[in-house]
Amino acid sequence: MKLKYDLEYTLNCSPKVLFSRLSTPEGLSEWFADDVTVEGDIFTFVWNKSESKARLSAMKENKLVRFEWVDDYDEDSNFFEFRINVEELTSSLALLITDFAEAGEKDDDISLWNVQIDDLKRVLGL
Repeated sequence: MKLKYDLEYTLNCSPKVLFSRLSTPEGLSEWFADDVTVEGDIFTFVWNKSESKARLSAMKENKLVRFEWVDDYDEDSNFFEFRINVEELTSSLALLITDFAEAGEKDDDISLWNVQIDDLKRVLGL
């Protein structure tokens, strides 16, 4: 059984600029995967010559992007999600990530997200 976890990263950028990096093949290939292509609502992510397919299952402009892995049939834990949260008082922007990991792999998965978010920050010029 996979364990759900949530991560939060503060990013100093506009929701619109961040959203394009989370929701388009071009934006995702800048930081998330080596290459990303899309056909209909199916995104193909390539890392080191291995590929995984995910369906874009939810999208709210400048707010939310959710992908469901097409080869993972555990319906409760087959997705990952990006949410953009802007704090009204301070206007600070947080990127919230929901993902799942096998027991014992959570720390490694979080480390990988940290590296990817560092790449995202570099792409955004932060």
